[in-house]
Amino acid sequence: MHDVIVIGGSFAGQSAALQLARARKDVLLIDAGSPRNRFADESHGFLGQDGKAPHAILSEASRQLLRYPTVNILKDHAQHARRLDDAFAVSLKDGTEHRARRLILATGVTDTLPDIPGMKERWGSTVLHCPYCHGYEVRDHALGIIANHPLAAHQAALIPDWGPATYFTQGLHEPEPEQADLLRRRGVVIERNPVVALLGDAPALRAVQLADGRTIAVAAVFTMPRTRPSSPIAEALGCVMEDGPTGPYVKVDARGLTSIPGVYAAGDAAHPMHNATLAAAAGVMAGIAAHQSLALS
Repeated sequence: MHDVIVIGGSFAGQSAALQLARARKDVLLIDAGSPRNRFADESHGFLGQDGKAPHAILSEASRQLLRYPTVNILKDHAQHARRLDDAFAVSLKDGTEHRARRLILATGVTDTLPDIPGMKERWGSTVLHCPYCHGYEVRDHALGIIANHPLAAHQAALIPDWGPATYFTQGLHEPEPEQADLLRRRGVVIERNPVVALLGDAPALRAVQLADGRTIAVAAVFTMPRTRPSSPIAEALGCVMEDGPTGPYVKVDARGLTSIPGVYAAGDAAHPMHNATLAAAAGVMAGIAAHQSLALS
């Protein structure tokens, strides 16, 4: 019986495990090895790690985590979890079961990009989701925003701080009058003809092609993919979910506790805003909260 099982070994999961390790708790971290950021060559905006490859950051985090004798990392896929009387049981692909008194879900989300030819092969390079993570690297180039969610116009208003911008409504997300006025004042061009293809030698991007046959030169486009939990475990346990602008996420309180006592969640799976630093911070809080619930119960 472990004290805590952490499912997911990216920024949130390893941050949670580290707090528990330093509290000398028996921790099993189960990681399938498919972090959301695996498509990006570099991670940016993460204090002390700016410009490093995500896999290098996570590899070093694992090395440091394993210095603690009460931690084990299992490279496997957690498929199911169930509640016992006073613990939780987590099942792996081969049916092996591990048990713990507390559970932390840092399972992340899976992205579904707009169904536009040329998107997938450029994802993480010239098709981007976050200007704070990647905007500086495409600065001073023509940029596009392909609307895919209700906050797309808000994002479009930010992009001119990195480069001249065109907002493609896709016929789905027309800005409200006040938003349209803000976009014009910010110098954003509003284009209502939908983007139907991305052009150039991938992963580079030369232009987008519109439904009316025109092409508009851009070096990168921003779009927020639709997201869904990468694992069904939270819902299977009965955790309450909330609807975010890009998809559902696990509802948690300020300390990362879900609606199920003893189950915590952190990172992209439990927050509508997705960012490595926020995920790491949420993991810290969930790890501390899980430890305190064990120590003070």
